[in-house]
Amino acid sequence: MQFSDIVGQDAVQQLLLRAVQTNHLAHALLFDGPTGSANLALALALAQYVNCEDKQATDSCGRCASCVKMQKLVHPDLHLVFPVANLAKGKTSEAYLTDFRKFLLEQPYRTLPDWLETIGADNKQGNISAEEARSILQKLSLKAYEGPYKIMLIWLPELMNVSSANALLKVLEEPPAQTLFLLVTNQADKLLITILSRTQRVGVPAFADDDIATHLRQHLNLDETTARRIAYLADGNLAEALQLSTQEGTDDEHAWFAEWMRDCYRQDLAKLVKQADQFDGFSKEKQKGLFDYSIRLCRDLFLWQQGAGALLRLPDDEMAFVKNFAKVLTTAHVERIVTDLNQAAYHIERNARAKMVMLDLSLTFTRLIK
Repeated sequence: MQFSDIVGQDAVQQLLLRAVQTNHLAHALLFDGPTGSANLALALALAQYVNCEDKQATDSCGRCASCVKMQKLVHPDLHLVFPVANLAKGKTSEAYLTDFRKFLLEQPYRTLPDWLETIGADNKQGNISAEEARSILQKLSLKAYEGPYKIMLIWLPELMNVSSANALLKVLEEPPAQTLFLLVTNQADKLLITILSRTQRVGVPAFADDDIATHLRQHLNLDETTARRIAYLADGNLAEALQLSTQEGTDDEHAWFAEWMRDCYRQDLAKLVKQADQFDGFSKEKQKGLFDYSIRLCRDLFLWQQGAGALLRLPDDEMAFVKNFAKVLTTAHVERIVTDLNQAAYHIERNARAKMVMLDLSLTFTRLIK
């Protein structure tokens, strides 16, 4: 991955290049950006640049032996750590490394649900375990093989458990010589404060609409009109834009949520029980994704009620639903629904029975709407 492969993000790229060229690169960088941003792509581009044998003023050369290996993610000094599920294959990144390389090489703007679906995690959640922490310490005890830097890239460190987070904290306090930590997060607020204090934050903003449209035209050969429409709906999230471009966006989520709310409004208990059974059969990440979507749509509904409809970026069917549903609910109702959805997502993360959570929500919303 080179900086030139990333659309936009010029200010962040210049910041990183200047840090390397002036020898002011911190030993641990935290690439903090929203889901679908360029945080992982920028981390990969920096990893390639620091070990490039023929650095250019604005990018790595892309031709030297180090760059060729980095572009295939097989450089011996690049260590990748990422969340995995507790499957028979193993509990550490090493067991899934081949799959993860292929996953990233397809395109670096990926999400955790994409990755867990790729490895067939089914109903299991992803995390970075204590065994992974021991593996990190073992890898860092070795000297760099070829390049000037030994690079430890950790994707989604917020999914570390307490043991692995504390182990990382210790090595961040006393890092081995010529070791570069690249932490890529979507939720920095979930990291230990002590880890945040020992890393230099690199704020990565969401993509501009023009940048997403450019990426879609260049990589997917979409026409100008389609690319701009998808960019507008994606609202800075390139991962979502790529899904929308293959007709795999939020259509299913919206249909599911709309049907759920209509059944609650009609007090159709038989269908609500059936929907709870269906929800129970979804993967854990899909369950959380449906609740996240529901919360986002309630936010949009709240904005519409407050006269801020110009801020909404919704397809026609979702906008029509928001307008109609806003006539049924008061602002107090929307606030209560969002509170209950957040609480339900909390219980799902802690392995509460999904059917019970969903049915309880449905009965609550039925009473609330009526």
